[in-house]
Amino acid sequence: MKGDYLSVMKDILTIPEAATYCAVDRVTMWRWAKSGLLRTSVTPGGHHRIAKEDLESFLVEKGMYPLATKSFPRNRVLIVDDDPVIRKVTSEILSGYKYETETSADGFEAGIKVVQFKPDLVILDLIMPRMDGFEVCRYLKKDPTTSGIKILVLTGFDTEENREEIMEAGADDYLAKPVETDDLIRHMEDLLGI
Repeated sequence: MKGDYLSVMKDILTIPEAATYCAVDRVTMWRWAKSGLLRTSVTPGGHHRIAKEDLESFLVEKGMYPLATKSFPRNRVLIVDDDPVIRKVTSEILSGYKYETETSADGFEAGIKVVQFKPDLVILDLIMPRMDGFEVCRYLKKDPTTSGIKILVLTGFDTEENREEIMEAGADDYLAKPVETDDLIRHMEDLLGI
């Protein structure tokens, strides 16, 4: 195996490549694969292959992510708000805290971005064109592939009714605008377990 492998990082790994990435020996990686702890696929020739995404999920779940590089992934945050100034400012603030951000102007676009960007957390406005925050929240929480994404609602329409409705729709937390940066970061860290 070439020494520059870690800088290249393929999407599908062999057992030896996965072992190198995790800084464990091949036998350990083989045991994880054979025991079913680690999701693998098998080629027609009987060789195990591991999707990088599955390996990283396994390492995060086991509290080992990623041993080989001694660094942690940046948490991904999708900012969904119809106000371009709020999207820009929030994105700049979060980037300063080492979050990887993406933005969306409405709920419909947010649905597309969730699939492409795969965020860990969605900061969601309630009142937007095309598809409002209530619909986005219900959609994300009812789909098993996105139900684990944390949803933090930031709204300028802070009413008891809105708060109750969005929490019933599955939101994980709720803040009224304007919000102080320290409060936003604290709530995000609580949701993400940081």
